[in-house]
Amino acid sequence: MADRPLLELEGITKRFPGVVANDDVHFELAKGEVHALLGENGAGKSTLMNILYGLYHPDEGEIRLNGETVRIDSPSRAIDLGIGMVHQHFMLIPVMTVAENIVLATEPHKGPFIDIAGAEKRVRELSEQFGLAVRPEARVESISVGQQQRAEILKALYRGAQILILDEPTAVLTPQEARELFDIIESLKAEGKSIVFITHKLNEVLEVADRITVLRRGKTIETVPREGATEQGLATLMVGREVLLRVDKPPAHPGDPVLSVTDLEVDDERGLPAVRGVSLEVRAGEIVGLAGVDGNGQSELVDAIAGLRKVRAGRIVVAGKDVAGASARESLDAGVGHIPEDRHLRGLVLDFTLAENLSLHDYRTAPESRFGWLYPRKMVAKARRILKEFDVRGGGPETPAASLSGGNQQKVVVAREVSRDPAILLAGQPTRGLDVGAIEFVHRRLVTERDEGRAILLVSFELEEVLSLSDRILVMFEGRIVGEYSPDVTEEELGIAMTGGGREQEAAA
Repeated sequence: MADRPLLELEGITKRFPGVVANDDVHFELAKGEVHALLGENGAGKSTLMNILYGLYHPDEGEIRLNGETVRIDSPSRAIDLGIGMVHQHFMLIPVMTVAENIVLATEPHKGPFIDIAGAEKRVRELSEQFGLAVRPEARVESISVGQQQRAEILKALYRGAQILILDEPTAVLTPQEARELFDIIESLKAEGKSIVFITHKLNEVLEVADRITVLRRGKTIETVPREGATEQGLATLMVGREVLLRVDKPPAHPGDPVLSVTDLEVDDERGLPAVRGVSLEVRAGEIVGLAGVDGNGQSELVDAIAGLRKVRAGRIVVAGKDVAGASARESLDAGVGHIPEDRHLRGLVLDFTLAENLSLHDYRTAPESRFGWLYPRKMVAKARRILKEFDVRGGGPETPAASLSGGNQQKVVVAREVSRDPAILLAGQPTRGLDVGAIEFVHRRLVTERDEGRAILLVSFELEEVLSLSDRILVMFEGRIVGEYSPDVTEEELGIAMTGGGREQEAAA
């Protein structure tokens, strides 16, 4: 590494109405270095990188590149300076090919015509150079999320990026794709590229970073080398206190069954069987974890219980009432609470305020409304109390949901569903995209709800989460329950059952 940093951010401050997103932040990046920017959701990581990429202008502070102060007032200026950014939500045009997306606005020409063959050749050369396996002629809409991300990285490299900002790059990837991304980062580093890796996942930081800078509530807390850093130590820096990385919970005392599913059959979007004769029970005061590889019928099962998907056959009984075939509204009224796995698609109306989002289920009843009239002040008062109780940061009752960080949006969804006091709580990926502090909060809250007699059905693709929260674990494979386990089961045993090994054992028995 050169003595002089390639990039220096000095005293960066950025204020938005009612919040200081970055408060005198300092950050350095050396040539050929992977420098992780670690912090809770809402700590100011993305704001800082949006300043570096020219999407925001800092109120105070300066940016130095190779020792010279630069003003970056637009993404095109950032690109001219050799800075590229891969956003969490990709900026690709689905109907165009990979090559067309990569060369967009910088298309090579042969005479008056765009040289598509030349573009594809250049993209192929780049993808081979950096180990970014992607077909230049493939349409973006037909390739996997991991390949789309590679296309975004190639787009930045095609424009000559020496510094790459990766914003929460693994949030949308499967574990296998994440592993491939880490290999790509190593090859980029070997080619002399410098990478800012924004994340809140501690294990990833320790795997890919050379140095780690921790932000907390908009301030730089510390920069540490990877050598000697631990998950527990980084978690404490992020949150400002000791964090329990494992769930500490007393034994469950299950009561009567609250949810009984019998011989349930549900189809997926294509009309193919997704849930095949599933029967299960969740009792008051217990957390039942549903483990399985994504796409084995878990989502369709939860949607059917929540009234979001038609049932082909079977029964769903909630607190003594059969809700198979009921609407989402009827399921809610019967006592179902639902934390959906996609908070943007089904959890929130992003243009609504937090108060409106927190009243989505109850706006038709007192005290929020009477005789068809809404009472916004009462909605706001309720929201203020709930937001405080659930430690939602980044805005008040009248803040639009879209302006919150992902983790705080998730807390709003959890707060709404839990505060309604449901009989059965369906928790679909409740900590997806959350940082350690928020994960700890959600886990504690779910255990508290269990201890107060709530029945909870937890669906998670994080095995560690299933093992640490569940009182019983069911494994789904190809639409069927293939095993039931106690929480002291090993990850290996669960892994075998999740990939269909459990059925072979049953057949042998």
